[in-house]
Amino acid sequence: MSLVVVGSMAFDAIETPFGKSDKIVGGAATYIAWCASNFTPVKQISVVGGDFPQSELDALTARKVDLEGVQIKKDEKSFFWSGRYHMDMNTRDTLVTELNVLGTFEPVVPESYQDCEFLMLGNLAPAVQLSVLDQLKNKPKLTVLDTMNFWMDIALDDLKKVLARTDVLMVNDSEARQLSGDFSLVRAAKTIMAMGPKYLIIKKGEHGALLFHENKVFCAPALPLEEVFDPTGAGDTFAGGFIGHIAKTKDLSFENMKTAIIVGSAMASYCVEKFGTERLREIGNDAIHERLEEFVQLANFDIALV
Repeated sequence: MSLVVVGSMAFDAIETPFGKSDKIVGGAATYIAWCASNFTPVKQISVVGGDFPQSELDALTARKVDLEGVQIKKDEKSFFWSGRYHMDMNTRDTLVTELNVLGTFEPVVPESYQDCEFLMLGNLAPAVQLSVLDQLKNKPKLTVLDTMNFWMDIALDDLKKVLARTDVLMVNDSEARQLSGDFSLVRAAKTIMAMGPKYLIIKKGEHGALLFHENKVFCAPALPLEEVFDPTGAGDTFAGGFIGHIAKTKDLSFENMKTAIIVGSAMASYCVEKFGTERLREIGNDAIHERLEEFVQLANFDIALV
């Protein structure tokens, strides 16, 4: 049984108040794979151009990331995004978006991926996500979906079809409000879960994350960091930690989902410390356990109820 990850593999160029990168490797599926492969082998579905470095593909293969589902279009260019972050690091301006190979991407699910037990649908056009769902012969035990306001604006009908086949939806607070049409996140969660997802995770950046399931709510903290160097990919890294932990433990209980959110938050807290995937390449089990222990201490308290 396996974890299948669907998403973009791309180039980013990033400006933050603390530095600037030239063209570096990014993309939702890249971040998810670098993160989730700490916990479980990954099978990747994506598309790149002939300009995508073979060394990057080799580095992922060395991490037990199966790239059979990654299409390489040698005569075309990889997806490219450039952005500039504001001082608060929560808002950014998109400077350049070049879809390139992503604009005509038609995913193909290899036969060896049909054992998919856990499916992570990274942020892509809902039609692409639907295509992957349609090609799987068996329904995964858990399907996790990441999406964004752009798809709510231009492809809402397709997005609703994906939502009806999703178990866990990950969005940020503004996206949850847009999708539900409700400012209250509690009411928004009920509206969204009625669309299909059994679980809803609302990411709140430096303020942590909320997990909703039926009438239960869990609030996960974010680790207070002295410096956030580059928030690009933090949400995808969070998703990678979440689904990686679930795939490793194969436990779909609400309690384990809570743990998975903390694992995702811990991994994201590493991601933002350097540009791109650089920090994710440096950490191993010891660093992950150390950061998880910080989260335990962060939210641990005793209280005597009178």
